[in-house]
Amino acid sequence: MNRRKFLSLTGGGIIVAATASVATIASRTPAAALAPWDQAGVIYDEPRKHALSYAILAPNPHNRQPWMVDLSQPDTVVLTVDTDRLLPHTDPFSRQITIGLGCFLEVMVMAAAEDGYTVDLQVFPEGSDAAALDGRPVAIASFRADPNVAKDPLFRHIFARRSNKEPFDVTRAVPPEAVSQIAAAARFGRVDGSVADDSIATLRALTSEALMIELETPHTYKESVDLFRIGKAEVEANPDGIDLSGPMFEVLGTFGMMTREAALDTTSTVYTQGITAQMATTNSAMGHIWMTTRGNTREDQINAGRDWVRLNLAATARGVAFQPLSQALQEYPEMATHYARVHQMLARDGETVQMLCRLGYGIAVNRSPRWPLEAKLI
Repeated sequence: MNRRKFLSLTGGGIIVAATASVATIASRTPAAALAPWDQAGVIYDEPRKHALSYAILAPNPHNRQPWMVDLSQPDTVVLTVDTDRLLPHTDPFSRQITIGLGCFLEVMVMAAAEDGYTVDLQVFPEGSDAAALDGRPVAIASFRADPNVAKDPLFRHIFARRSNKEPFDVTRAVPPEAVSQIAAAARFGRVDGSVADDSIATLRALTSEALMIELETPHTYKESVDLFRIGKAEVEANPDGIDLSGPMFEVLGTFGMMTREAALDTTSTVYTQGITAQMATTNSAMGHIWMTTRGNTREDQINAGRDWVRLNLAATARGVAFQPLSQALQEYPEMATHYARVHQMLARDGETVQMLCRLGYGIAVNRSPRWPLEAKLI
């Protein structure tokens, strides 16, 4: 949600008063939940932990951070999924969660190369279920020292990478060559995009409609609301989910003006302002980029994630803001019509559209909270 939009919820009263107590509340930041960004590559000498300290910064759906790793075997990382961190309503087959795990693996591989290690990956070595993720390994990663391993120039943008959920500048066009340059970072799937006016208008409309379906479908909307983390205390207690911290949310949360109950009440100002804020994002897209795969196996989804974080890093390198718009790609019944439409528009010959995002130029946004690496070790 656009933090600026919530100014109107206070009627100016609390903010304009600017009492000492309000100023103190507004200054709270979830420093502990942001510490993993500062610790990456700094506090671990062991090669696997060194690489994993970067991998935990990877993008993932609703910031659920579903990865767990077992380091009991020498020179090996066994990645599994925490099945308590899935999104059964908006991601019923865990396709998007699997893409997030692919992002994790790609960042880990890139970080290992920086330290002089090649990582050999076996993806779903014990098999997988297309309908659900389970306790079997997602990947087994073998680390081996390699003085000739190539370092990836995208790695230098790890700390600056963001998923920018603020409105973009609608007066500033994205040049077509930027789309081509970003798309060139992919290694596995087909990536395409457009900054043409007709494409922008069509996809703005489709993604806005799909977003409204998610927000107006009670079970999918509640899945998101249940993951709201409102203010510093909640973020630091659970540094995953949807981060609603920062000065505005600290004040609104403290004075009881921003609650999950209010967000779920479709007659409330919190709900209507939230809708307005989210529509401002989809309707300010200044271009779109999308990724497709020929198949839709778990391996395809992992590879889509590996490509996706590369595209995000490539956009970061060029100063282009980047936000996934996954609603139309979700496989629950209420979204079926828009799922079919987006595939008709963007897929070829039976491909699966794995990811879709908006491009543009926007304000700088904060880092997302993260669980420390220790919380993810089995």
